[in-house]
Formats: sequence, C-alpha cells, structure tokens
Amino acid sequence: MTDLLAFIAERRDELGRLVVEHLAMSALATLIAAAIGLPLGILLTRRERFAAPALALANVVQTIPSLALFGLLIPLPLVGGIGPRPAILALILYAVLPVLRNTYDGIRGVDPALREAAEALGLRPMERLRLIELPLAMPVILGGVRLAAVLSIGTATIAAAVGAGGLGTYVLRGIATVDTRLILAGAIPAAFLAVLVDAALGRLARSRSPLRTGLILILVGALSAAALVDLRSPVPRVVVGSKNFTESVLLGEIVAATLETRGIAVDRRFNLGGAWLCHRALLAGDLDVYVEYSGTALMDIFKRPKETDRATVLAIVGAEYQKVGLAVLPPLGYENNFALVIRKEDASRFSLSRISDLVKVQDRLRLGMFGEFLERSDGFRGLTAAYGLAFAKPPSEMDLGLLYQALEKKLVDLAVGSTTDGLIAARGFVVLEDDQRYFPPYDAIPVARRAALAEHAGLAEALQSLAGRIDAPTIQRLNHEVDGRRRDPRDVAAEFVKTLF
Repeated sequence: MTDLLAFIAERRDELGRLVVEHLAMSALATLIAAAIGLPLGILLTRRERFAAPALALANVVQTIPSLALFGLLIPLPLVGGIGPRPAILALILYAVLPVLRNTYDGIRGVDPALREAAEALGLRPMERLRLIELPLAMPVILGGVRLAAVLSIGTATIAAAVGAGGLGTYVLRGIATVDTRLILAGAIPAAFLAVLVDAALGRLARSRSPLRTGLILILVGALSAAALVDLRSPVPRVVVGSKNFTESVLLGEIVAATLETRGIAVDRRFNLGGAWLCHRALLAGDLDVYVEYSGTALMDIFKRPKETDRATVLAIVGAEYQKVGLAVLPPLGYENNFALVIRKEDASRFSLSRISDLVKVQDRLRLGMFGEFLERSDGFRGLTAAYGLAFAKPPSEMDLGLLYQALEKKLVDLAVGSTTDGLIAARGFVVLEDDQRYFPPYDAIPVARRAALAEHAGLAEALQSLAGRIDAPTIQRLNHEVDGRRRDPRDVAAEFVKTLF
C-alpha cells in the first residue's frame, strides 16, 4: 500500500488528467444516452407495438463485448477511428438501454386510475405526461440514469484500447508490464468514481425539484464536453502510436522523444490494440507514425506468402505500404522474432533446445499465448503444422503482459513471447531455436503517412536519424528497465534518446 501511495503521489498530475478524461467521457455518454432514451421511452409508451422490438434491439447491443464493439466502430467514417469519438459512441450505445427501459417501465407503471382521473379533468396528453406521468415515473427514470452512468464508468476503462485515454490507460499499461501499481492506480479511482457518481445521482433522484435536477445534469454534460475539447495551442502535432505491449510503447516513446528533441510537437496515442488497429488508424489519418515489424506487415497486414530473406521482405512490405499512401522508413537496426519460451529447468530436464524437440513432450506441456498469435497467418496453426506438433491441451489465451508471470508461476510450461523481451534473461528462461525457420524476419520499421511526412517539416529526417541505432541487446535492456525494474517507458526512452543525440 505504501508503494502504491508513493506511486500515485509521483504520478498525481498524470493521474488527475486521466480521471478528468474518464469522467468526462462517461458523463457525456450518459447525458447523450439519457437525451435519446428518455424521449424514445416516452414514445414507446404511446406506440406499444414498437416497444418489444426496440427493447430487444437495445438488449442485443448490450450483449456485444465492449472491446468487440470498439473494434467494430473503428473503420466507420466520421464516428470511427481512434480516440474519444468512437469510445463515446460505444458508451452511448451501452447506456441507452437502462434509460430507455426504465423510462418505459416507469411511465407504464403509473396507476391507470390516475390517468383516468387526469382525462376526466380534461388534461391533454402532453399535460398528463408533464403533470402526472413524468413526476411519478421520475424516480424509476433516474434509477436508469444512475445505472447507465455506473455502466459507462466501468466500460470506459476498456476505451483506452482505442486511444481514448482515461483510467484504462493505467490498467492496460499495468497489464502489459505486469505492474500491479499501475493496475491499481487505474482500477481503484475508477471504482471510486462509480461509487461517487452513483451516490450523487441517488441524491439528485431524491430531489424535490425535477427542474433543478435537469439543469444540473445539463451543466454536467456541458462541462464534460468542454473537458474533452483540446485546449492546447494550435501547433500542428505529429500523432505517434504504439501497440499494447512494452516494446511497442517504448519504441513509440523513442520516436516521440526523438521528434521532440528536434522541436516537433507530438501527440502520443499508445497502448492501442494489435497491428491491424494501428494500420487502420494510419490509413484513417488518426495516426501519423508508429513502429511495425516487417514480418507482421508481410503476413498479417498484407496477407502475403512467407519469405525468409530480409531484403525481400522489406522490399515487398515497402511496395505494399506505398500502394496505400504509407511510407516505410529505414529499419531501426534489430529484429524481434516470435519466441517459444520455456523455464530453464524444464529445458534441461527434457533436453529441449529447438522447437522440433517439442514433439517428444508435446503431450505433457501446457502452452500459453496471446490471442493475436492464435489468429495470425504466421501464428499458432502454421507453427504446429510446420513442426508436426499436436499439443494434448489447447493453448491458454492471455494478455501478453501476463505470459511470463504465468510461466514463472508454473501455470503454463511453454509461452509464446518475443526474442527481445526483457524478462527472458531476467527470469532465467530459455528461447527454443526456430530450427525450421518457420518465422519470417521481423525488422523493426517506422511506418508513416506520406501526407504527414510532407506536412511536418523535419519529420522524415528525424525518423531516418534512428536508422540502425538500436540493436537487439539494447532494446532487450530497455524492455527490462520497464518490465523488470518497473520504470516509466517515457523516462527510459528519454534517457536512451539523450545518448543518441
């Protein structure tokens, strides 16, 4: 606990910004959902035949996993991409159902005798709604708003995966680096916000002045929208991205620090999903540059056949990127292959040094890997086919940041990682040789939008200055600074860039 408090004190400025982003996204989404769900719920009480289909459709949206919904929204024009825009839309879709259902149920639950009395007094339908039905249904309606708000705060944590910011940034970063402090620094404030907002809305629900309640909610919505507006100086910024694992974040920070040393303003969008998300963000103009791996681009992004010659892979990838308006900058200087990693004592006990050696013990090993590797064309299915492997148990799927922890705690016996992971040497693990040369070359290459290179003076030169400046031992050491010593990737990258320039 002392360690966590010290960490929060050290990061208080960043944590405060993430809390504001998280609350603003959640509040704005809840207010818009209320603005949609309230009138729609009223309308359904007047058009009963549409009630069942409308509520069923809202229920279907609720069943879509949050990360999947964010992914579905990314390629959509206008509302898609990365950042708060698709995140807020997804939160609205989730938050509409509680408001819609509670509005419908609340008004339908008004005593029919009161409606008949209102009609007998000559009240018109709108007067009956305003004077009788809404006041009586308001506690139920506000209960739906409370549920929507709490749901939005919880779901907004996942929004960090699409670059929307908020407290999920710490949670995802903590999972990627196996840092409990980061996970708790994101999870605890998010839980506290949910409790606080629920209590505040509960107090509003007991208010005797519906008008005042409405005005307070509108004010909250306006402040939330204002908090999401970028108030920084209108200096053009280069948007640097990264995927959601330590090395990719480090490379993003190295690129960002290199640009900043040359006076180029940077907007960081890190811990995004896999290669496909970053690629789509580049094509959509939401990112200007990020570091990819040549083999990943070859087989996973462009679906080209495997090649084993590095120069050939770079030539093919460069040509494919050029077709879609992107440019490949010179490689950074090292290759990061996929690696099958095993504990040293197991490698010695079973005499394992090559992947082909696994055939003799495949019925006894528990395999762990990240989800993307299961689906990639250069992933699990191709690997097992190439080596004639048939593991007795299906692989356990988990986040990249948890694989080495699971291996160390003997929850799995074999993990799919990367050859430059900092924890391999630190934890005494062994990398099995790819003796069949199944994996293609994976050179680290900056990929940028050609339009961004033309728009930002000095951007191309800054990226080219990193060519050949990072070797495998160096990136492994930097990875260990983050994963092993729990250091901030930005600090590690900044120190390294100072040694270069």
